[in-house]
This record gives sequence, structure tokens and C-alpha cells, in this order.
Amino acid sequence: MAENYITKQEEKGTVNISEDVIAVMVGAVVTEVEGVAGLGSPNTPDLVDLFGRKNPVKGLKIRFVDEKITIDVLIVVRASGSITDTAVRVQDAVCSEVESVTGMDTVVNVHVTGVSFDKK
Repeated sequence: MAENYITKQEEKGTVNISEDVIAVMVGAVVTEVEGVAGLGSPNTPDLVDLFGRKNPVKGLKIRFVDEKITIDVLIVVRASGSITDTAVRVQDAVCSEVESVTGMDTVVNVHVTGVSFDKK
């Protein structure tokens, strides 16, 4: 199988889930979280190295590490709310969704890359 699959060995066989499927699902969940203006993009060389250039959804990196799905999410937050509270809501929402769909433990790292100001 391709390297971009998360594989879980079950009693009756193997389950393979495309990282692209998880990325699209996570992108949809993140944009619904209160305080999130949208997904971010890597601006610094370190984030470009982390995220690479071939992401199915910009601002997301999905990996399978130590029997857990590890997700890095870049977000832009609205200036009207707490950055920390928004990041925690993103972590909670993504963990809940991915764990319920995949049945696998999930770690979510949130990187706030920008702030959006409401236009008046």
C-alpha cells in the first residue's frame, strides 16, 4: 500500500485509511470551530519543512506515530477571542472527530500562524 495510509491491524485483517481522507475531514471540522478564521499556511522555513508542499488540505499534516494519529494544524484565529481558548477548542474538536471515526488515539498540535480582524 502507499505510504500515505494509516494502517490499523484488526483481528480480522488490516484497515487502511488514507491520510487525505483524514485531512479533508479535519479541515472541515477546524473551520467550524468558533474563533477560527480559517486554516493557515506555513510562512516560516521550519513550518515549510514540517508541512512540505504536497498537502491535500493546506495547513494540515497527518502522521502515524507510536500507534497514534498525530495531526499538526495551522490556523488563523479571529482577533475578537482568546487565542488559547480557540486552539484548545480546535484540539478538542479534531480529537473527538478523528477518534470517533477511526477508533485510534489522536494527538493534535495547533500552530497559530495569523490573526484575522473583522472588517467594520
